[in-house]
Amino acid sequence: MGYEFIKVEKKEHITIVTINRPEVMNALHPPASKELDDCFNDFAADPEAWIAILTSAGDKAFSAGNDLKWQAQHGGGALREGMKNLKGGLGGIAFRFDLFKPLIAAVNGLALGGGFECALACDIIIAAENASFGLPEPTVGMIAGAGGVHYLPRAIPYHQAMGMMLTARRISAQEALQMGLVNQVVPLDQLMSTAEAWAQKILACSPLAIRATKEATLKGLAMPLDQAARTVFPGQVTLYQSEDFVEGPKAFAEKRKPQWKGR
Repeated sequence: MGYEFIKVEKKEHITIVTINRPEVMNALHPPASKELDDCFNDFAADPEAWIAILTSAGDKAFSAGNDLKWQAQHGGGALREGMKNLKGGLGGIAFRFDLFKPLIAAVNGLALGGGFECALACDIIIAAENASFGLPEPTVGMIAGAGGVHYLPRAIPYHQAMGMMLTARRISAQEALQMGLVNQVVPLDQLMSTAEAWAQKILACSPLAIRATKEATLKGLAMPLDQAARTVFPGQVTLYQSEDFVEGPKAFAEKRKPQWKGR
């Protein structure tokens, strides 16, 4: 599939998705979100696609969020119309709560508003040293409505999150690391190699076990602990019935690396 606003590269079981609008700080307008939505739909459906890395072109911005200039030019009605049928919402990812394949954000520069929300929708965040994060929507009369007001208080302590959101304060990569918001901070020229190294570590694990882990974690967060701990989620059932469930213990007994098939 040809894309205008994103680039997609596949390396074995890794899909690298790059937002490609550096001329507007990789801001997201509905056509870009539509392409990202199509891309993540394909990723979700592809049995050979096990991990996705989301990043952006250039070295200044991961994404400045919603393209306000586009919105000002075309109006709020056009924005709503362009977004209404996207399964994943902003960036094709903000509302993708049924995707249990792991997602890594490689943040190069500003991650503001919707850009920050897309990063928060990922499971692992690797930040370049020049990265910064914030939800500045209230400064332009808006709310971080693509999940930001819900993601952030679940990612860091409540008062830290409220302090950021109610003042629209931007934080550095190092401050985000101290808060536990990102997993690692690296020099910009090491960003993608680091993200891919994390992906390779995940690939050493059973893909079905990884998906079952993510599913149980996300669904269990909404349950009382005793209920969550006793629940067998669908991904676990799939795992227990798979070839990989046999392969793991067999490889361990034979002292060799497992050959995962994802089925």
